[in-house]
Amino acid sequence: MARPQKLSEAELASALGGLAGWELRAGKLHREFRFGDFRAAFAFMTRCALAAEALDHHPDWSNVYSRVSVDLQTHDAGGITSLDLELARLMSQYAQA
Repeated sequence: MARPQKLSEAELASALGGLAGWELRAGKLHREFRFGDFRAAFAFMTRCALAAEALDHHPDWSNVYSRVSVDLQTHDAGGITSLDLELARLMSQYAQA
């Protein structure tokens, strides 16, 4: 299966308008999620990990107690692709569940 191509600046700017809470930081999509406690943060990460595996696209992330910090980029494309946008949308959706 062909991997997606890096988005143009215009495509990325347009997509960011629909991704509340996400920003560009150091060439990556970045967001900090906060939860009520570690259990909620870890449950979120577990759900996201299953989605990431299904997409064959894995985030750079870290967890400290109730906070999950996420950076998304497609390494083999050298930037942000449609895979990153899809995973960002799923993560935002799961954080609200």
